[in-house]
Amino acid sequence: MSGQIAIALYRIAQAIQLMLRRAGQAHGLSPAQVQALLFLAYARPGVRTIGGLAQRLQATMATASEVADALERKGLVAREPLPEDRRTVTLRLTVAGRRRVAALERLLDDLEEAVEALSPSDQEALHRALQQIVRRLAASGAIVVYEMCWGCAFFRPYAHPENPAAPHHCAFMDAPLRDADTYTECPDFIPREEVPA
Repeated sequence: MSGQIAIALYRIAQAIQLMLRRAGQAHGLSPAQVQALLFLAYARPGVRTIGGLAQRLQATMATASEVADALERKGLVAREPLPEDRRTVTLRLTVAGRRRVAALERLLDDLEEAVEALSPSDQEALHRALQQIVRRLAASGAIVVYEMCWGCAFFRPYAHPENPAAPHHCAFMDAPLRDADTYTECPDFIPREEVPA
């Protein structure tokens, strides 16, 4: 049974890669450029850098820089210094880049429809099972998973009640966080349960 499930997951992965290629072709983008745009849309602001992009693409800094250059030439990405550290250059989606991301987000619609066709109990069971598989693969180093703040050991919710614009705190960056930023992906995530009390 485990072998049959692994093959089914492999076929789904192939389908996602095909959807990614087709979406990219429809918008004149390579698969790496599509992944970069989605990364920039959902990553925490402090990691929207060439280094952060290289991590997400699991590529070299040079390759990530080439991807960013291509997106910049297409008017989808702009480079700008990080306000807290002007030596660090960040990547920002332009208005055209945000529009392109909105169109690309529909690339998984067919997969979502297939999942929605399952009963609610099957969807819950599938979700739990896939979470366990992803955690195990991440623990073995087979995949890199970026998680969000709410389950992170560095996250301090509502640490700044006097600051409604940024009420939370990230101990890793030692900086306040806006509520919206707590729902973005972060490569510095460490699960709370992995850190001894």
